[in-house]
Amino acid sequence: MAGSVPAELVALAHRLADAARPIAARYFRTQVTVDDKTDRSPVTIADREAETAMRALLTEHVPDHGVFGEEHGAVRVDADYVWVLDPIDGTKAYITGLPIFGTLIALLHRGQPVLGIIDQPILQERWLGVSGERSTFNGKPIQVRACPALDRAYMYSTAPIMFPGAFEKRHEALTQKVKLFRWGGDCYAYGLLASGHVDLVVENSLKLYDFAALVAVIKGAGGLITDWQGKELDIHSDGSVLAAGDAATHRAARDILGGTVSGGPEKRRRVG
Repeated sequence: MAGSVPAELVALAHRLADAARPIAARYFRTQVTVDDKTDRSPVTIADREAETAMRALLTEHVPDHGVFGEEHGAVRVDADYVWVLDPIDGTKAYITGLPIFGTLIALLHRGQPVLGIIDQPILQERWLGVSGERSTFNGKPIQVRACPALDRAYMYSTAPIMFPGAFEKRHEALTQKVKLFRWGGDCYAYGLLASGHVDLVVENSLKLYDFAALVAVIKGAGGLITDWQGKELDIHSDGSVLAAGDAATHRAARDILGGTVSGGPEKRRRVG
């Protein structure tokens, strides 16, 4: 066992990332065709081929496990073990030649994330988180950094479109409290937080395949990752994400972001 996850499943997760990495790299900064999905988010042949390669390995080695993928749908999601795949998180970065996208691989056990990989194919960087174990970056243990006050925090969010209506007001209120705020990052920002370079990552409108892999990576590095209400992230989460390296910073950010958004339900759009 590796933590609470069988060692053979950790090894399989690495094989999935190893299969997706050369596909993403081969099409990067080429004149790849970009299609628009029904939600107007972009997708490329690299997304589709990378997920196909990962799903083939899962079919070969764990045919009884469930799979929930961004590009090719879901099967057996009621299984005890479900793999969650986002072959290229940050497709907009990918198609514009910016190497901050990543392949996200998560393993859920009875709906709870217990393993996660953030793999950056171009820079050849890989974060691994396994429940009960210290997270690693390219095989070396990592740790979040201390940041006990918001006015000392470095914060990332991917894009303004993630924060419609009242979500925007709360997000802006938080950005006014931190020391440094930048747009961008996609999944790469969470890796930076786990490695101790960033203190907060705040997002909204995420799907399961956008956040499932992040949970074990952040927690295994000593950080916290919840929704805006402070609830643990799982298969039923609402798409809001608050990740922090320090408990005090997480609590202060949650006090600003938390609560019920007024004015009725907000439309949440997929980003990346």
